[in-house]
Amino acid sequence: MTVQPIRLFGDPVLRTKAQPVTTFDKELRGLVRDLTDTMMDAPGAGLAAPQLGVSLRVFTYHVDGETGHLVNPDLTLSEEEQDGPEGCLSLPGLTFDRRRAYGVVARGFNMYGDPVTIEGTQLLARCVQHETDHLDGILFIDGLDREQRKAALRAIREAEWNGQAPPEVKVSPHRTFGRAI
Repeated sequence: MTVQPIRLFGDPVLRTKAQPVTTFDKELRGLVRDLTDTMMDAPGAGLAAPQLGVSLRVFTYHVDGETGHLVNPDLTLSEEEQDGPEGCLSLPGLTFDRRRAYGVVARGFNMYGDPVTIEGTQLLARCVQHETDHLDGILFIDGLDREQRKAALRAIREAEWNGQAPPEVKVSPHRTFGRAI
């Protein structure tokens, strides 16, 4: 098991658009394993590579007993929307209601470069949208209404984890790991 530290709110990698994966190799498969192990250990419904300090377009999910991953996702969202509670492993302990599309069709690749399509509604749709937002440098609190966002920022300022130093940056020949430049 290779559980990694999860980057917390305030780490610049969480606000940086991740780079597309171009090489489907052993290192990418290791990243997917690290993401899965860390997500399951947390536990969480999903985890995106930037949350481990890796600026690549990859995420994992574990919803309704199904575990998977997606590389370079491209989403098609339903017009129907849903409201529901949402939290984030990079903002531990915070949960706010957030409006999202009710359904999603996500196309991308698996860790071997094979095409994959994920279709889901409700929690799976919410998770896929949330994790894809991470790949674009967007946090779930960015989509809250003004009053909820103020409450979220107040809760972040008061959180005991706020201001913790980020973990040491990894170095890899595959891609840039750690803080995005």
